[in-house]
Parts: sequence; C-alpha cells; structure tokens
Amino acid sequence: MLQARARWNISETDERQAEALAKELGISPLVARLLVGRGMTDKEHAAAFLNGGTDHIHDPFLLDGMESAVLRIRQALERGEYIRVYGDYDADGVSSTTLMVHLLRQLHASFDYYIPHRVLEGYGLNKAAIESAHQQGVKLIITVDTGISAVEEIAYAAELGVDVIVTDHHEPPELLPEAYAIINPKKPGCPYPFKHLAGVGVALKLAQALLGRWPEELLEYAAIGTVADLMQLLGENRVIVKQGIKRMRSSTNWGIRALLDVAGIQMKDVNSTHIGFALAPRINASGRLNNADDAVKLLITEDQQEAETLAYELDALNKERQRIVDEMTKHAMSMVEEQKADGLKKVIVLAHEQWNVGVIGIVASKLMDKFYRPTIILGIDKETGMAKGSARSIAGFDLYQALTHCHDLMEHFGGHQAAAGMTLSKDHLPELERRLNVLAEEWLGPEDFIPLIHADIEGSLDDVGVETIQQLEQLGPFGMGNPMPKFVFTNVGCQEMRTIGKDQQHIKMTLMKGTEEASAALDAVGFNKASVLPWISPTASMDVLGELSINEWNGVRKPQLMIQDVRIPYIQLFDWRGVARLESKLMDLTDRLAELNSAQEDRKLPSILTFATEDKQLRMKYSKLYPIWGVDMSGSEPFVPYNELARQQKKSGITDMILYDLPDSLRTLERAITSAAHVERWYAVFSGSLQQQGTLPGRDMFKTVYAAVQKQGEPIQKANYFVEALTRRSGYSKEVILFILDVFIELGFIRRSAEGYVPVPNPAKKDLTTSKLYQQRQQSLDVEQALLYSTAQQLLEWLHQLHNQTKPSLEEII
Repeated sequence: MLQARARWNISETDERQAEALAKELGISPLVARLLVGRGMTDKEHAAAFLNGGTDHIHDPFLLDGMESAVLRIRQALERGEYIRVYGDYDADGVSSTTLMVHLLRQLHASFDYYIPHRVLEGYGLNKAAIESAHQQGVKLIITVDTGISAVEEIAYAAELGVDVIVTDHHEPPELLPEAYAIINPKKPGCPYPFKHLAGVGVALKLAQALLGRWPEELLEYAAIGTVADLMQLLGENRVIVKQGIKRMRSSTNWGIRALLDVAGIQMKDVNSTHIGFALAPRINASGRLNNADDAVKLLITEDQQEAETLAYELDALNKERQRIVDEMTKHAMSMVEEQKADGLKKVIVLAHEQWNVGVIGIVASKLMDKFYRPTIILGIDKETGMAKGSARSIAGFDLYQALTHCHDLMEHFGGHQAAAGMTLSKDHLPELERRLNVLAEEWLGPEDFIPLIHADIEGSLDDVGVETIQQLEQLGPFGMGNPMPKFVFTNVGCQEMRTIGKDQQHIKMTLMKGTEEASAALDAVGFNKASVLPWISPTASMDVLGELSINEWNGVRKPQLMIQDVRIPYIQLFDWRGVARLESKLMDLTDRLAELNSAQEDRKLPSILTFATEDKQLRMKYSKLYPIWGVDMSGSEPFVPYNELARQQKKSGITDMILYDLPDSLRTLERAITSAAHVERWYAVFSGSLQQQGTLPGRDMFKTVYAAVQKQGEPIQKANYFVEALTRRSGYSKEVILFILDVFIELGFIRRSAEGYVPVPNPAKKDLTTSKLYQQRQQSLDVEQALLYSTAQQLLEWLHQLHNQTKPSLEEII
C-alpha cells in the first residue's frame, strides 16, 4: 500500500448527456465528457465556453464608477493635463501599467507611469510618491491593480488638488477611499456580472470604455496579467486569455518576442502554462529584486535591441531570484522542523531579518505545498522593527477574513482568500500567530489538512494517443478555475522506474496495462516526485493521477502523463532476498518512514518478524534499533514482542514489516500474515537456511546406509569411525548419513548403544514418510522451495490472497 498525498475527487459523468452533447456540437466524446463533468451540460453553455467569442464580453459601463472615470480622463485629455499611471510591482501590476501606457499613447495623452519600489516603499500608494507627483504637475493619478485600501493616501492627494481614479480588483475594505472614481467589480453594490477580473482586466475594461470598442491590440498584456495573478480562467477572463494568447502567437511587441526567446519558447506554441511558468516569473523578478520599471520598459519599448537587452537582464534576475528562493526555503523548512518537536501548528508563521521581502510570497507557496497549512513568511527590517509578510492559504481558510480578525495588529494588509500581504511590528508576530491558530482550530477539520485534487476522468491506457491529447486543447486556455484535465489510471503496473534530472529529483517510468509485451503502455514523468519512487515495488499495481501532454523529441511525438499523485491500494512486497547490505537498507527505510510520516507525532520504525528468536546475530545487530516480533502458534495472538521496542509499539501501528528469516512451516507464516492486516508493506529477506544438511536423501541412500549397518551385525565400535568410513565409500556427506541414521533410530530400525549403532531384530514395517524427522526435513525443504525460489510476483499473489482470506497454498500459486 501507499497512501496518496491528496484526496482524489473523481467527477461522475452522465454518459448519455455527454453522448448527446458530442452529437449536437460535433465534438469528440472525450471533450464532451469533460464538458459535462465540469457542469456544461447544455449546448449553449458548452458552445459559449468552447468558442470564447466577444459576444460574451460585458458592457464596461456596468462597472460602477466607469462613467465618472471616463469623463474625467477625457477631460484631462482635452485640457492637456498631466496624467500619472500608478501601478504595482508584480506581473499583474506590470502588465496593467503596460496596457495603460499603450492605451494613453493611442489617446495622445500627456502622461508617465510610476511603480513603487517593493523594498523601499512597499505596496500601494504612498504619500511621498503623491507629493512628488504633485510637484511634477500631475493633475490625475490612475491606479492599476492597487488603491482600493489607500484611504489616507487618496485623501492626501485630494488635499493637494490631485484627482485619483482607482482601478483595482482586490477585496474592498469596509471603508473605501474618497477617490474621484473607483472601478472594482468587487465593490459593494457594483452590478458588473463578472467579479473575477485581474487588475489588468479592470484596466482593459477602462480601455474598452474609452475606445468604444474591444481593444484587441491590448489583449496580450491582459492575458499575461490574468494568468500571472492566478485569476479564474472562466467567463470574461477566458475570452481575454484565449484571444490574448492568439495575439501573442503573432506578436509585434519586441519585449514579448525577446522574453519568449530567452525562455526558449516558440511563439507559435505559446499557451497559458508558458505565461504562468516562464514569462510571469521573469517579469516578477524585476519587481522582486530590483525595480519593476525594467519590466514595463521591456513591454513598451519600440527598440528591438533594447528589448533583447532588457529580456536578458530579467532572465538573469530570475536566476538570481531562484537561488535566493532556494536558500530561504531551506532555511524556513529547517525552522518548521525545529518547531515540529512541539507539534506542527495549524498556521505556519515564520519571520527572519535576513529574508528578502521580494520573494517571501514564493517561499510561502513552497512551504504551503510542503506542509499543506496556511503559511505566512515575513522579512523583518532591523532598523524599524517592522515585518513585511506574504501569505498563502489552503481551501477552507480565508486569509483576508482571518487577517480582518487581526486588523488591530497590522499597519496594512490586503489580499483575498488564497493570498495576502501585510505589514506589522515584529512585536505583534506572536499574537498574530496565536490568533490565526485559534481561527484555524475553529474553521478547519482534520480533512482540510489533506490536499484535494479534482480529477475529470478515470481513463484507460488503451485510449491514450496523440490525437486524444490534441482534442483536449479545445478546452484551453487552462489555469485557475479551468484546470488542465486530470486523468486517473487504475490498477496499472510500471516498468523502467528511475530518477532523472540534474539533482535526480524527478522520476520517469512506463505505465503498463498488463505484463504482456503488447500491452498498452504510457510514458510518465513526475517532477519533484523522487521521494515516491522507493515506495513503489516493481510488482506493484497502482493508481496514477496526472495530466496528459505530448512529448516531442527528434521529430517524434508521443503521449506522456505528467504525474501529480500516486496511490497503491493493495499491500506491497519488496524483494530483499539476497541483498548485500541489509543494515543500510533498513536505515534507509527508517529515514524514509520518518519523512513519510513527518506530520505525525509518533515515530515510525520498520518492524522485524523473526521465526528464530534465539538468533544471536539478530539480537546483536538490531535489538536496540528496531521492534522485533516473534511468532507463537499456540496462542490466539501469534505476534509476540521480542524486545523492548516491540513492547512499546502498538501492533496496529505497524505499516512496514521485515520477514527476516524462514519459518519452520508455511502454515506458521500464513498465520502471522493473516493476523497482520494492518501491515501495508512486506519486505522479504528470508535470510539463512532451515536445513544445513542439504536436500532430502532418496530411498536408495537410505537402503545403502541400512545395508551398511546390517552388514556389521554386532555393535559397531566407535560409531564415528563407521560414519567416516561410510562417507568415504558411499560419497554421501556426513550430515546426510547422520540424518538417515537418526530417522532409522526414530522408526525403530536401529538403535544406538554406548558402543555404536546396531540393527533391531525383526523391526516393524514403517514407511520413511511416517518419521517426524523426515517430515520436518520435507517441510523445511518445501518452505525453502516456496520462499527462496518463487518469484516476487508469485509471493505477492500469495500475500494478496492471504489478505483477502482466500487461504491458497503457495505451492498452488508456484
């Protein structure tokens, strides 16, 4: 067995609805099944989703404040007033600023733009920047992706005679700023039907209102910000991103072209994944480590050489950002490990003076993924004592609501359910941590700390091909709210398992439907899944959840599964027979068990099952390291603790059991295994041999030895001389001859006196097989044959049937 990292929720699809939808729209059955599984059961809804045309774009004037904003901007244009676009330093803010620059150029406005420095100024409007704008003659500030919480700052601008139009998409606070106009679909009372626009999406709606048309030339910037800010790719966002990507594939923007080039992406292949994992990180790197101005310059320049230079610089910054993130993540994880001694808290709050506040959000995401808990990472300014933090959350714990409960502790905060930022004194951190954990205790149950993955279809390897995967592109672009379809393949085997990558952190394998060479097969890759590989036995049948993609190499295109999770619902057998260094295998298993159960308080150890409790080597090597159990066939409970570690261990808590040596009979082993239904993984070692004497002697050998005894007639002087002489004459081993003599003594054919061996006159006829010694030898050889010479697959089948209580004999399986 192997528990999945997450809970799997596989959609149930009405096959009749899917079949009808496929016919009505002329789409493949697979695409129809996926649409129905995602709630699009009628023709109109499904067609609107697939087409993503401008017919589904909403009137921008439905946004409260839009009319006032448009009138004020037109007034500024007519008067020649100087306008300043005030943006944010993340990819959404950069793309929003870029979009406004291109828009205002079209409108021939007098303008510039300003993005605050993340470290020196922090998020949002600030009075110093407003004062500077006033002194430079700015009459109108248009915020993009920021401003909804800037009550004091906007009031200050009004005092200076500077009007402010806020365009934002973040959660509005209870008290809104008294701006000239506020455009935010989430603003209370706003009738706009789609509430999930990115900051750049709101800016796009302003452009639509000012231009009086759908601004196709600005869609590529809107697509970047929408994907980068993890907005739902449904409704209007889907149209924006779908059309924006189409525009990017033939972009004339030198900055976008240069950015794609340094990221190694062909323009014709651009998709939402490339935006999210290649373009956005490079754009974000500018604001995280330097000044976001460079990212805006890249996207607004009309000079090819300048674009290429800036793209190269952003790429270098991104590599430096990755290095810093790796260092901080390791540091943060070590802090969590230290805290785990007192129990892992429901909300993780970590702060340090040396942490770069430009990347704390990334580190928070990594820790949340690792420990699956709401996580806040903060960098502390040594001079001011203020901590700037970034938070990421899990389903069920609304960060914005949680921080609202703690608003009195913070100077500033903002965000939404899944992500937030805040500034507060480091002295308030302990109380913030305490309050958030109290809320988590109220809001979250045990299941909430297990990730939930939604899968679309339980598929078959037979149905997977390049054409199948190409059909899935009709559902794109993929992202939040419209994830890449996830498939579950059940009861599949695996071959050619190995780690790959520079640091061997990834895995690659071939999934097989059966064991035959002609069976359906699918290549599979799991990024950062190397820790899973040792838990998968080569004989395992497993369930795999992942996303399908096409891997192209040297012109050959093959389907491939990107593994997201693995589970093995059946017991596993690991074949350790004949391993050279059992001690190191056990140490490695112990370390892996500790990692696998890192969230649990109890320390997990592999247990050893022995059938020879007098084994001195076993006692010397392992008694102080591992729980050791013996077997008692006479009692109702066959498991008997053999050492102190076993006595301290709950039998029901044993998940990994080592079959250390050979039992005296298969029945003994069967009894032990059937009473250990809790064991998930068995490790077959079966060290040593029950019989040092070799094979069972044949009848001819018995006749030869008996004839030699009879030939002597009288008691044989010095029995050992007799055995040695017979060994030389017959070629039999001494052990075999002694065994035969013992069987004859047991059956009453001969007896042994002080002088030696002597035949018994007229012994009763008895078959050799009635001898207990003979039976024991036969039984021991049967055990060795079954347990040492069977294949791992045969042993596994036997174990499965024992657990299913069908009670087969191993001999039948072999």
